[in-house]
Parts: sequence; C-alpha cells; structure tokens
Amino acid sequence: MMENYKEEIELKVRERLDLSMSQTDEDIKRIIDDCIVNFEKNLALQEKIRLRREIFNSFRRLDILTDYLEDDEVTEIMINGPNNIFIEKKGRLYKTNAHFESEEKLRSVIQQIVASCNRRINEADPIVDARIDNSRVNIVLNPISLVGPVVTIRKFSKDFMDLKKLSELGAFSPELIGVLDALVKAKYNIFISGGTGSGKTTFLNALSDLIPKDERIITIEDSAELKIRGIGNLVRLESRNSNVEGENSITIRDLIKSSLRMRPDRIIVGEVRDGAAADMLAAMNTGHDGSLSTGHANSAEDMISRLETMTLMAMDIPLIAIKKQIASAVDIIVHLGRMRDKSRKILKICEVVGMDKSNTEIFLNTLFEFVETEEVDGKIQGYLRKVNDMINTRKMNDFGLMASYKKSIRELSDV
Repeated sequence: MMENYKEEIELKVRERLDLSMSQTDEDIKRIIDDCIVNFEKNLALQEKIRLRREIFNSFRRLDILTDYLEDDEVTEIMINGPNNIFIEKKGRLYKTNAHFESEEKLRSVIQQIVASCNRRINEADPIVDARIDNSRVNIVLNPISLVGPVVTIRKFSKDFMDLKKLSELGAFSPELIGVLDALVKAKYNIFISGGTGSGKTTFLNALSDLIPKDERIITIEDSAELKIRGIGNLVRLESRNSNVEGENSITIRDLIKSSLRMRPDRIIVGEVRDGAAADMLAAMNTGHDGSLSTGHANSAEDMISRLETMTLMAMDIPLIAIKKQIASAVDIIVHLGRMRDKSRKILKICEVVGMDKSNTEIFLNTLFEFVETEEVDGKIQGYLRKVNDMINTRKMNDFGLMASYKKSIRELSDV
C-alpha cells in the first residue's frame, strides 16, 4: 500500500518542482515534507520518515541504491534488471525485496552514474566501467544483456586497509609484513594474481603503502580506485572511453607509454587484461624497478601463461622471446584466493627466477604456500609455510635489506 502512497506523493512533488528550473536539496526536502504533511491519508511517523528518504533519493540521489551504498556492511550490489537486486554482506549473497519502479527509472539512475564520471553508455556502446564515491561500477545494457540493464557495484572500505588490518582479518600471518616490506623497498617487480573478488586491488593498495614516500609514483587505472597515502610526488592517470563517434579513446597502453616520459620511479597499473601487458613488461624491463600490477588468474603459474597470451595480443614475436621478457621483468608473483568460507588469503608467493635448464619455460621458485590445518566454526585455519629460499637476492643486497628479510623469514618460520 505504501508503494502507492509513494507514487502519489512523488507525482505531487514533481508537479511542484516543475514550477522552478533549479532547487537546492533543502528546497526539495521542504517540498517533499509539505506534500507528505498535506497528503490526504493518515500516515504513521515511521512511514513519513521512510517516504521522505525514499522520495528524496529518487529525485536527487541514486534512488533505492542509496541505502545500500550507505550501508557499510554491504560490499557488493548486483542489479539484474529493475526487479532483481542482490547484495553481498560478509561474503554471502542475499536477494533483496527492493526494485525499481520501472526500467526507465533504472536507466535514469545509470545515466546519472556515468555522467558523474564523464563516461557515456547507450545501445551503440552498451558496456562501461565507472566509479561513484568509494565504489567501482560495471554496467551492461541490452542488447548485450537479455535481462535488462545490469549494474554491478563493488564497494571498497571507507577505511584504508593496510597490511596490518589485512593480517588481522586473516589474509596472512602478521610476520609476513616484514617479508613484503623488504620486497617492496628492494624494488622487486611484483604481480598480484587471483580470481574475481579475491582482494587483488585491496592488496595492491596495501602493498603500495610500503613504498618510500620520497619516490615519484604514477598510477594507471581503468577507473581510479587506488588510494595511495603519503606520496607527495604522485600522478594518477585514468583511461578514457571513445566518444560518440568512436574516437579519442585513451587506453591503458597509451597511458603506460606516456608514463615512461614522466620520469617515474615506479609505475602501478591497477590491472592488465590485454595487450597492455606488453607495455607493462617493457616498463619493468627499462629501469622502472619496483613496479606493481594485478591480473586475473587461477594460480601463479597461470598468471605467467596469461601474461604470455596478453603480450602476444600486442607483439608479433616468437613465444620464446616473450617468455624471456617476462622472466626478466617480473620478480615476484603473489597469488590470492577466496576460500570456501568466503575469506580471502594469500595462497602462494613465487619468485620468477628465469628460464629453466631447457631454456623453453619460465622457472618459478615457490617461497611460501598456504597450508590449511583445520576448520573451526566454519572458518578455515592455516598458515603460510616457507618452501624455498629466495634465489635472486641481488636487489635485496643492493638495498641493504637482506638482513631484515632473513629476520622476517625466521619470525615467520617460528609461527
């Protein structure tokens, strides 16, 4: 019944809004309050408060999405057409009772999202990545989507998630922080791999917090998500979609090439998923040690294969030459995983040593791997087991960090 009340009151508010071309949020709230007070039906106080919030959200904010965006427990919002909305809380999915009034209303909200970050979406160009506040948004329209407009919103924590907080959440043992600190400060090139929702971007952000504050950093992303703290000499670059004529796009590849002329100490690429891998490897191979990036993969070994495939998209050279380039550019692969209890953990840390004895494959030296010990109250327990010593310690020695690294290894082994 209240849905009907909402539609009636919204109609009265809309009639009042048409009298003026521009109103502030406070003006709109006053009009809504007036329409609710003068509504012919008797409404309980709680109904009035709820109607006021929902009607204001429908006019000036993101309609029914607003409450979920403001709920810190909601980490993901999935909209499959106007009538099917799912949310993720504490790693579990729930179907909500909420729905948009119509597909047109959902499309209006979508246009509001993309306009706020200078993007565009229509049936001719039906896929877009965008961002709102502290969230990453992917939107797909029909005819690509057969269920109506599909919107997926990934929310990020408002609080900065450093390595200490991640360790407290069980992603890894706190003793590993010293190892990661030495690897970053010694300027090893690090790739973070993992599946969807494994925490790659969050971990990349936390890892970047270990970078010395006096360096010049350039970040390159599709949609700016990284929060780099304390770096004064920071340049943030974001790719751009093509315009209505299909021109003037600026890709991750373009930005990596341009960044090499900006005298960076390190380059951080949010994610490589295509031929941009070739340019990222070139940057790592041309003196930009300590660079960081992420990629989708099922394992550390699979990340190497994906880098080979992505590089082949951009370079028509023999595969063996690409393998050698990867072996020379990437130093460390940190593989993350999402466990069956919905927790996110570091599953393996590998060192990329170089080509194997046959000179045909890339040799990975596993430094640490996750060992599951038990499951307590539905939560997976385990630890990162040291497997092998690092082989390529030149950078560690060059930066005088070998002693610190070995101390952290001993602390980790004693856990």
